[in-house]
Amino acid sequence: MEEEIVIVGAGIAGLATSLGLHRLGIRSLVVESADSLRTSGFALGILTNGWRALDAIAIADILRPKHHYLTGIVITTVNSGINTSELPFRAIDKQGDLELRCVNRRVLLETLENELPRGTIRYCSKVVHIESEDRVKSVHLADGTVLKTKVLIGCDGVNSVVSQFLGFSKPSYAGRSAVRGFVFFEDGHGFEPKLMQFFGKGVRFGVVPCDDYEVYWFITFSPSSQEKEMLEDPTKLRNLVLSKIGKVPDKIRHVIERSELENMVCSPLRYRRPWELLWGNISKDNVCVLGDALHPMTPDLSQGGGAALEDSVVLARLLAEAFKGIGEDDDEHRRIQRALERFASERRWRSFDLIATAYFVGFMQQSENGVMRFLRDKLMAKFLAGLLLNKANFDCGDLTTASSSSCINN
Repeated sequence: MEEEIVIVGAGIAGLATSLGLHRLGIRSLVVESADSLRTSGFALGILTNGWRALDAIAIADILRPKHHYLTGIVITTVNSGINTSELPFRAIDKQGDLELRCVNRRVLLETLENELPRGTIRYCSKVVHIESEDRVKSVHLADGTVLKTKVLIGCDGVNSVVSQFLGFSKPSYAGRSAVRGFVFFEDGHGFEPKLMQFFGKGVRFGVVPCDDYEVYWFITFSPSSQEKEMLEDPTKLRNLVLSKIGKVPDKIRHVIERSELENMVCSPLRYRRPWELLWGNISKDNVCVLGDALHPMTPDLSQGGGAALEDSVVLARLLAEAFKGIGEDDDEHRRIQRALERFASERRWRSFDLIATAYFVGFMQQSENGVMRFLRDKLMAKFLAGLLLNKANFDCGDLTTASSSSCINN
């Protein structure tokens, strides 16, 4: 089988890239190893930069009415259960541009899928081998199918086959694990539209409403050897989470208790060491990676999904120009190479910045050092909200024009 563009992975990055290309009249094929959309993780925070990208691919207005606009952050210490800080986002964002919503991952992926032409996604298609043949790449699937393509795009997550093909090492363990959960309240949950975070005793715990009925929660911590065994058993996992959240209000504890075991998932946190991006091959010839395949990061900035959406818009714009013959080179293969090189150049420092900052914030939030604990309890709300605003103040541009402000705002 021959395809113009093959995208590996039907996650956020893969489907958004395919949709961006579709909006510009370019067909692609998305291959996915699973037999359906994978919605593990349940929900994700999307900030202003991510919403700008969703606007670019024309699905933001489908998603906005389904998810609350979050108005501020509340920080509580699990040691005492006392609120240490509460900060409305408008107090730091004088322009009123900061947009943060907790988005149901299933709703996001289904919206992306529904906007794509039928047959764009090929499920049960696990990539087992990649070969270079002259100007095309041969993608070998587990069922024996071989796809020949002019462009190969890796959006296959932290265990990316494509990133390994480009020479990246496997992401590193951050020393922490995350448990994520999701709960539906038939009569409504009654929470205000705010990001609620809890720190102390070596944990970072959060509860975030998606809408009037759905609540997403997470906890990150460094598990002991004994606790690692408990992470494999769903019942023990819930009890472990309840033992770690300390003195939180009963309403918050009730969120964990109400979560069905099948709506809880645990995974180790992995990240790419930032300096790998300085010399690594984000693109090579007619192959590139984006999303978690490029910049896996800890979730402490809520930027994993937003950065993947930025990647998708930038790559779709550049590839469409190459396929439409825009550029000085008459050779299509060379235009494709240049487009991917430009993508790598645009995304290298942005990815470096987000990975490094997320790791630093996670270290500060979970540290039990006395000085760090004092700074976290007294200053973290304003500091964290300022970082959210700073990293969210990024514009990837639309599908036809790069934004003049698409740079890292220091």
